[in-house]
Amino acid sequence: MTSASGPTAAWRPGTQGGDLLPSGPAGRLSTPAGDGHGPQGGPPTVTIGSYPDYPTAQRVVDYLADNRFPVEQSAIVGTNLTLVETVLGRMTTGRAGLLGAGTGAWFGLFIGLLFGIFTVGNWLAVILVGLVIGAIWGAVFGAVAHAMTGGQRDFTSASSLRAGQYAVTVDAQLADQARQLLARLQLPRSAADAR
Repeated sequence: MTSASGPTAAWRPGTQGGDLLPSGPAGRLSTPAGDGHGPQGGPPTVTIGSYPDYPTAQRVVDYLADNRFPVEQSAIVGTNLTLVETVLGRMTTGRAGLLGAGTGAWFGLFIGLLFGIFTVGNWLAVILVGLVIGAIWGAVFGAVAHAMTGGQRDFTSASSLRAGQYAVTVDAQLADQARQLLARLQLPRSAADAR
């Protein structure tokens, strides 16, 4: 019978000494502290105001900074997050090839510049050849990649994350000081109503 404390013993949770993880290359590890719900937070925070847009929340933190408040103990927290995907236009195989040509031209220009540095003869020709070859291959790859999607995504878009509200939070022990400073700040009527 082998003992559970030997170096070759298997790790078994729920057994005597099973709370420790098996040793690794850096030595014996222990289980992380905490409740298992992510990293430990810092000191407790208090929301001192909630604003409809980011510029207003930014103005509040800037005002606190101007009045020598320790802003490193504050945060702007976006709540009610929404993912917005703005459709920019229709994507065709020709347009995908054109976009690929642009990307390939940049890459070809970079490679041409690298080779041009070490060229004794006509370095400008080396750069132009790199640019043209990059554009051609980029166009081919762009068109083929779009054609392979089979019409599943025939549009271009840009995604952005937007918050419905922005809360300014500070450490709990500094909340009263922050509220006293904010009482002197003149905010637009709609932003003041959001607080």
